[in-house]
Amino acid sequence: MAGEIPRTRRDVLGGAVIGAGLLAGCAGRSSDGSETAADTETTTDEPTATPEPGYSVTMEPAGTVEFDAVPERWVPFTGVYADMGVALGQADGLAGIGVPGRYGAHLYEELPGVSVDTDELTALYQDGTGKEIFYEIDADVHVIDPNFMTNRLGWSRSDVDEVAENVAPFVGNTTFTRVYDWHDYPHYSMYEAFGKLAEVFHERERYEAFRDYHDEILADVRDRLPADTPDVALLYPAEIPPEGFYPYLEGEGTTSKHWRDLQVGDALAAAGVDDAQAGGGVLDFETLLEIDPDALAIRIQGEITEEYFDENVRSYLENHEVASELTAVENDRVIYGGLTYQGPIINLFQLEQAAQGLYPDEFGGEELFDRERVANIVTGEFGDA
Repeated sequence: MAGEIPRTRRDVLGGAVIGAGLLAGCAGRSSDGSETAADTETTTDEPTATPEPGYSVTMEPAGTVEFDAVPERWVPFTGVYADMGVALGQADGLAGIGVPGRYGAHLYEELPGVSVDTDELTALYQDGTGKEIFYEIDADVHVIDPNFMTNRLGWSRSDVDEVAENVAPFVGNTTFTRVYDWHDYPHYSMYEAFGKLAEVFHERERYEAFRDYHDEILADVRDRLPADTPDVALLYPAEIPPEGFYPYLEGEGTTSKHWRDLQVGDALAAAGVDDAQAGGGVLDFETLLEIDPDALAIRIQGEITEEYFDENVRSYLENHEVASELTAVENDRVIYGGLTYQGPIINLFQLEQAAQGLYPDEFGGEELFDRERVANIVTGEFGDA
């Protein structure tokens, strides 16, 4: 930032929040996942015992980050950590997000007492993401992988250092995908990262309640899966209506946790297709016909209604000269693939939706989790959690 560095709340209050070892192990990388047992089976990892104010949290790549007090005002870049923070009861302190339209906060409408108005969140990405917006927001913590800032958003190491020193530290790990070659440090599963954020906010009880309920739901769903699960192609339309798709592999990031939970095969990976985030090109219908997956899961960002999806995707493929020959289209297995960014709340909705879409005879029309129980965890009413 040119000129004088703006004064922040920390300057006024004198609350130094310093990131020790912020860029440990991060030097010399280029430009933004396998899930551990914590995601693909039941979760067992726990955050460390809740510390008293004046504490530290260790998470790669930032290393050990020190806090003088529990953060109140906080900023993530993607809906992964936004959703985690809301699950930990921190919705009131959420001050911004990278692109509000990509955050599935509309799903909270089904949870009594839980809400986030994305119109009130400051967008970090505004034809780029500059340092000034971080000074303006003046958060207590930035829940963002510092290497994401340099490799995906064009920041320099000195930019990260400056904002960490003058505003608040960065603590986070890029969890939604594991295809980036610059991510050569430890990855975290959804619930491992969730546990780390619980340490940041001193919310171990909420974390444990959510983890336990997640494990309960997942065990029930898996008990009901068929012996033979389909091979699925995860796709993002290059345009609407689609004439081509960006390929996304099932991989090991949080983006595809619900598909791994449903134990489906990855049709694209089996065919040797590269993930779009790792340079994979657009797939046309002729190429998809060669692969011919059992099912197509079409991911679209934002709040997508069944009517919109049916009109602009499913019906379009059924009437397309080439796409109509796909096995998935012929067998009515073209389903909405959900959102890219999910934390523990959004994951439950997407697991339910994916199960209903793939196995309508077993799960169709059934709510796989108790909305009120989830809401009670979020709002701190643990009697029924």
